[in-house]
Amino acid sequence: MVDVLVVGAGPTGLTLALTAHDHGARVRVVERRPDPFRPSRALILHPRTLEVLRPLGVTEAVLDRADTAPTARLHLGPRVVEAGLGDLALPDTAFPHLSLVRQTDVEEVLAQALAERGVPVERGTELVDVRDDGRSARAVLRSRRGDEEFGARVVAGCDGPASTVRRCADIGWHGRPYAVEVLLADLDLEGLAPGTGAQVFAARTGLLFLFPLGEQAPWRLLATRASPGGAGRAYGQPGPAVPAVELQRLLDEAGLRARIERLAWSARVPLRCSLAPRFRRGRLFLAGDAAHTYSPATGQGMNAGVQDAVNLGWKLAFAADRLDGERANGRGGDPLLDSYEAERRPAARRRLALTHTAFWAEASTGPLPSWLRGVAAPYAAPAVPVLLNRRRLVAEAVRTLSQLRVNYRHSPVSVEGSPRPRGMPRPGDRLPDATVSTGGPPQRLHGLLARPGVHVLLQRDAAPLPDAVPLSRVTVLRLASSPGRGVLAVRPDGHVGYTCGATDPVGLMAWLSLAGALPQPAARR
Repeated sequence: MVDVLVVGAGPTGLTLALTAHDHGARVRVVERRPDPFRPSRALILHPRTLEVLRPLGVTEAVLDRADTAPTARLHLGPRVVEAGLGDLALPDTAFPHLSLVRQTDVEEVLAQALAERGVPVERGTELVDVRDDGRSARAVLRSRRGDEEFGARVVAGCDGPASTVRRCADIGWHGRPYAVEVLLADLDLEGLAPGTGAQVFAARTGLLFLFPLGEQAPWRLLATRASPGGAGRAYGQPGPAVPAVELQRLLDEAGLRARIERLAWSARVPLRCSLAPRFRRGRLFLAGDAAHTYSPATGQGMNAGVQDAVNLGWKLAFAADRLDGERANGRGGDPLLDSYEAERRPAARRRLALTHTAFWAEASTGPLPSWLRGVAAPYAAPAVPVLLNRRRLVAEAVRTLSQLRVNYRHSPVSVEGSPRPRGMPRPGDRLPDATVSTGGPPQRLHGLLARPGVHVLLQRDAAPLPDAVPLSRVTVLRLASSPGRGVLAVRPDGHVGYTCGATDPVGLMAWLSLAGALPQPAARR
């Protein structure tokens, strides 16, 4: 029996497996598709996503495949506005930029990291059924070798909108389809060189995007059009191909003087916004698209899934043994495991509102959004460069879009000790990056914490921790550049878990126990 069975090997499942493994869990990863899904759908990583991936040792490999200084040309009627999305005014992160990178590349980096740790992705292995019997999660897996019944302490469903784990957990799926669908294509275009950066065209019929990130041709097209609807549609999954003549008509209507030389691949993707009413039932958990689906507006899908995975992965690893004493329904059980839904579902609900509003402005065929894109946007074009030059304004927008402002202040594992600290982030807040000193040359704080585990930060004048405090899953750093006597504990996902204005070993130990950071019983292995 393993600690965590991960179902699905997209960015969410791979990140969850890597996070759980690096925090001590025994992990198995299964994926029903025999080969990785291609071509990519997601094309962007946000600063916060890069932050949470950094302790897993994969960020540099991802950035080696990314464009970290992307540019875009906004076509607003006859006017063209240049926009840069690199080097934003974000001093509290090591990644002050948006990164254009194919989902394919992210998956390859994560899968390689897992393989190096001895955790293969078992492709062509489908989850047929899973049940929580109160003592373990019993899964039926099907592959070319036949059916296999397999036990795990927990199962993490990262298996997309049509999640088998969600169905077996009898968790509903609240939402509705959009009246528009997305068209995707990889194109060779005559009259548009890939070195010109991303292209965005605003028209009455919607926005049209061209990214120089195609996998089977230089350009990736993303556009919206009215959806024919119909029952039984595989929402979020690529459907029938789009004829080249239809795509050429879209380019012509957008005012782009370019001709499709070759159509390498295309698909229609019906869309739905949905949110599961709960992210957990007993030993069965949901993450990523299995728990929530969005429109492509603001590029939330892959980013939200990765952030779910990091939040959940360390908790499953740290609390795996404690599940053995939980009630089967998972309610009123372990606060650490309950905190996943308490933290990530409200964040998902806010993202749904954000993406729904953005998608209405981007793609709705109603009179007001059509008028805004087709008439108002060209008249407003002269003001766009002025707004883009307001770097702090742009930075605040990116903070909101990339979830840098998400906090878990009301989480059951966010604890403030006594006396109350001053000048510290609040429990549940993301820990900002900063230049600090631990007695040597100044260093960036996030770089010092870029490894798995819990990190306890002591201010300059704080009393030392007693030798009796077990530190097998904890790193302790004293910040010589931070005056005060306070103590701050940082969770593996970069959020503050505990603060206190003085060294309180009892309070700190209580929080470390709550967070599962104390040594596990020897019987586990």
